[in-house]
Amino acid sequence: MWRPLAAAAAIVAALGMSAASAQTGKVTVVTSFAKDVTDPFKRAFEKAYPGVTLDVQNRNTNSAVRFIEETKSNNQIDLMWASAPDAFEVLKNKKLLQAYKPKSSGIPEKVGSYPINDPDGFYFGFAASGYGIMWNERYAKANRLPEPREWQDLAKPAFFDHVSIAAPSRSGTTHLTIETILQGEGWDKGWRTVKEMAGNFRNVTERSFGVPEAVNSGQVGVGIVIDFFAFSAQAAGFPVKFNYPSVTTVVPANIGVIVNAPNTAGAQAFIDFLLSPVGQEVLLDPGIRRLPVLAATYEKAPAGYPNPFKDARFQKMMLFDVDKSEVRTAAVDVLFDQLISFQLESLKGATKSIHDAEAAIAKKANPKASALVTEARNLIAAMPINEAQAASQEIRSAFTGGKEKGARQAELEQQWATFARERYTQAKAKADEALKIAR
Repeated sequence: MWRPLAAAAAIVAALGMSAASAQTGKVTVVTSFAKDVTDPFKRAFEKAYPGVTLDVQNRNTNSAVRFIEETKSNNQIDLMWASAPDAFEVLKNKKLLQAYKPKSSGIPEKVGSYPINDPDGFYFGFAASGYGIMWNERYAKANRLPEPREWQDLAKPAFFDHVSIAAPSRSGTTHLTIETILQGEGWDKGWRTVKEMAGNFRNVTERSFGVPEAVNSGQVGVGIVIDFFAFSAQAAGFPVKFNYPSVTTVVPANIGVIVNAPNTAGAQAFIDFLLSPVGQEVLLDPGIRRLPVLAATYEKAPAGYPNPFKDARFQKMMLFDVDKSEVRTAAVDVLFDQLISFQLESLKGATKSIHDAEAAIAKKANPKASALVTEARNLIAAMPINEAQAASQEIRSAFTGGKEKGARQAELEQQWATFARERYTQAKAKADEALKIAR
C-alpha cells in the first residue's frame, strides 16, 4: 500500500519543485468530504510543502456555496473542493471562481462521456465518481433480500424498510443521484421511480456519511450512495457490495480557486499536487478508494479496482446535463423534502398498503382491485409542478434571498407538502379498499 508520509520527496520531485521553492502559509479549503478523504491529502501536502498548513473546513455542498457567496466581500477561503459539478457551475456563473491552468499532463479530456475539467479553466476534476446501490451481504442473506441491480429493484416489496438515503438538500452527491434518475428517465417517470423507492425507505438521513455507516454496521441493508463509500468499506473488510444501475452517470469531483483567495499561490499548488502522479495515488488509499482522473494511476491500483477509462460500463453511462441540474437544484431538493423526507411515514403507509393489496391480487385475480391499485400508484407518483415549472424563473427566484421571496418559498413548500399528504392519504385508502375486495 502506498503511504503518503513516506513519499514527500517523490511528491516534490513529481511537481518539479524543491522544498525551498514551495509555497508557505495557510491554504484554506472548504469541502464536503469527510476526514477519511481529506486527512491523507492534508498530511501528504503538508509533508511535501514544509511551512504550509492546509486548513480544512467541512460544510455540505449547498452550505459551502452559500457561505462563499455570503462572505465574498471579505473572502477567507482559498479553495472549494467537492463532488457536485453543478455547484461549481453556480460559483462560476456568480463569478466566484478564478481561472487557472494546472501543471498536469496525462489526464484524458473525458471520463465516460463527461468532460473532466471546466473548458474555461475555472474548476478541475481530480477524481471520478459514479452513483448506485450499496448493500450488506450478511444483512441481505438474513432478510432474504435479492441482489439489487436497478433503481426499480428497490421499489419491490422485499425491500420495504430496508433502504436508506441521505437528503439531497443536505448532500450534494445524493442530489446528483436524484437528478441523474430524473434526467435518465424523464421528469415524470423519474419522480415515479424515486417515490416508489422512497416508499421502502427506512429513513432519510441528514448526513451522507450516515448511509454507508449504517450499511456497514448492518443497521440497514441497502444504501443509495456514491461509489467510493462502498469501495472504501470493502477495503476495510466490511461485507458490502455495490452495483451501478443502468440509469446512472459518472462525473468528476472538482476543485477550484475562489476569487480574491487570501493565498492564491498556495491554492494553485494544492491543485497541482492533487493532479500530480503521486497526488493521484493518494486516491487509491483504502480509506478513500476514489477513481483517479490520471489514467496511468490505474496501473498501481489493486486487482478489481474499477477503471472508468477501460471498463465498458462507464462508457454506457448517461451524459449528465449540468446546466439542466443547475437551474432546478433548489426545486428538486425542496420537492424531495416536501414530498418524501417530511412525509415519509405517510408515504410508507400508502406503499405498504399497495404491497399488501398486490400480494392478495397475485393469489386471486381481481380486476376491480387491480384498477384501484393502479389509481393508488398514480396518486403517489403525481407531482405538484412539471419539469418546465421547476426550471422557471418564478420558482427559481422563490428560493433565493429577500424577505418577499422567502415568503413565496414558504408558500410553495406548504403547497407541495399539502399536495403530498392529500394524495398519499387517498392512495392508502384506495389500496386498503383494493385489499379488502381482493381477499
